Amino acid sequence: MDTLMTAAGGIRYAHTNLVANDWKRLQEFYVQVFACEPVSTERDNKGPAFEALTGIVGGSIRGRHLRLPGHGERGPTLEIFQYHRNDPSLPTSLSRPGFAHLAFEVPDVESKCQEIRLWGGRDVGQLVTIDIPGAGRLTLIYMTDPEGNIIELQRWH
Repeated sequence: MDTLMTAAGGIRYAHTNLVANDWKRLQEFYVQVFACEPVSTERDNKGPAFEALTGIVGGSIRGRHLRLPGHGERGPTLEIFQYHRNDPSLPTSLSRPGFAHLAFEVPDVESKCQEIRLWGGRDVGQLVTIDIPGAGRLTLIYMTDPEGNIIELQRWH
């Protein structure tokens, strides 16, 4: 058995799901901007088992898993799926209860900001550098991906 799974009592973080309006374009954004790697096969899920799992009668999804950078072959993935019919998007908000953002450590925050803007992402707040007692100095900003999902860019000094 994997030593990490043994140390954690058999528990291992697997993936985070992101529902997209255009899964192929959003997949390409995360591949190009954050060096995520497509893994496994493209998914096209539908039918009785899918309906039982989701509670969506007649529903279907398409998409793919992307290996997140920096964690190796067995690291967690970002699962980008698009439903046959998505619900309307909610406004971007950092303070809504639930999952708020994905965070990526990057070597140059400002250049990554420019790259994200070229893809259609936008700033949520401003670039700041703060001192965190006991942890160090951190430069960070909140932005959105092209579909309005919040991303944190960070660099520890």
